[in-house]
Amino acid sequence: MQGIIRSGLWLGYFAAILGAWAVLYAMSVGMGLDLLGRPGPGMSPPTVMPMARFAPLFAMWAVMMAAMMLPTLVPTLRSYEDLMTSANGTRAGWLGVLLGYFAVWVGFAAVIAALQLRLLSAGLVDGLGVATTRGLSAGLLLLVGLYQFSRAKAVCHGVCHAPTLYFLRHWRTGIDGGLRMGLGLGVYCAGCCWGFMALGFVGGVMSLAWMGLATLCMVIEKLPQVGRYVTRPIGAALVAGAVAMGAGVI
Repeated sequence: MQGIIRSGLWLGYFAAILGAWAVLYAMSVGMGLDLLGRPGPGMSPPTVMPMARFAPLFAMWAVMMAAMMLPTLVPTLRSYEDLMTSANGTRAGWLGVLLGYFAVWVGFAAVIAALQLRLLSAGLVDGLGVATTRGLSAGLLLLVGLYQFSRAKAVCHGVCHAPTLYFLRHWRTGIDGGLRMGLGLGVYCAGCCWGFMALGFVGGVMSLAWMGLATLCMVIEKLPQVGRYVTRPIGAALVAGAVAMGAGVI
């Protein structure tokens, strides 16, 4: 029975990820956008993005968080499973970790949706969420690139990269314990990955290509074997991109 429950939960988990990507793809197609988030013939950015109100924009970002961040949680949930027998963990606790983690990213979706509306009203991004000036795009690339070298990034990435140590230090049983641990892990994850979300204002928040590339980078960063080796090269690539954009090369 335990094996059936485990399989059902994991199947539901991956189905939710695929469903989120399907929703984003349907939204992109419905807006007449290509994979890079660019409008099709006869459509201009301000009219392609009808979400100039908080509620639909927040919903879009929340679905995006599910599509992009849930794949990065797989190593963490596997780590929890490894401790279930020896540390009296339960499937309810597993669900609690998942719910707490996603709750943080839903909160992040609310914050970045509000930020996008402010940027839109200030004319700093267009209707597709793309920065309207080369300087802003270059500045975001530089900020996120430099953050990859920061102490804050190192601390947050250390927790995301080795969740077993976090569990051992903060272990709590039951769904409420899992929820508390999930909230803590979500905060560290947001501290680790917020920059990749901010780069949506460079590539376009409805660009499926950006979403896929950002998700890939975040997943690789959290892989136990290689994660520690990629954060700074990613940062260097972003800084180089900022310099090239500032110089008008790209």
